[in-house]
Amino acid sequence: MALLYVVGIGPGNPDYVVPRGLQLIKEAPVLVGSERALADFAQPHQITYAIKGSLSDLVHWIKEQLGEHDVVVLVSGDTGYYSLLPYLKKTLPDQPMEVIPGISAMIFAFARIQEVWQDADLLSFHGRVPPEEALRYEPHRKLGFLTDKVHNGAAIAQILHDHGWPSDCRIVGCERLSYEDEHIEELTIQSMSQTTGFEHAVIIAFAHKN
Repeated sequence: MALLYVVGIGPGNPDYVVPRGLQLIKEAPVLVGSERALADFAQPHQITYAIKGSLSDLVHWIKEQLGEHDVVVLVSGDTGYYSLLPYLKKTLPDQPMEVIPGISAMIFAFARIQEVWQDADLLSFHGRVPPEEALRYEPHRKLGFLTDKVHNGAAIAQILHDHGWPSDCRIVGCERLSYEDEHIEELTIQSMSQTTGFEHAVIIAFAHKN
């Protein structure tokens, strides 16, 4: 029976994909991923499917391909961190599957600014809103957020301020991580609330230590 492989491609640059993942991507007869991922990884001989519409249509197409070929699905970041994996497991419960982890954009962002994440609360504004209690201000807190077009850097900074975070707290925006045009900017919550950009990015906020 054909196998379904779910491969985390990290922040995007092939340099940060684990060797097992790169091998599977290179040898895949069928490759599924975002348009950007396919532009970076697809080979001319491969059958490809760009994820940009209905997920039910995607799963139907994958089922058809699995009748003849193994299929490799590329997911950004890590397979276990807000990826397509739960949906694939739910809709293809009996399908033999192998999952290859990657480096999440969140962890990559912490590494880029030379900070540890072991004491951080990792949350997401990407298509969702964290619970109110998760946003409260307390000294020594460290929060990491995934963002989207609605909840960009400015919106998240304002939300934090509304939850008691002082306007002079340090906040770092990280976008286009691992690419040549990578952009990392360290600001205060006040200045971030007046900044454009940082959509589909990572925001890291630091409370005062006392």
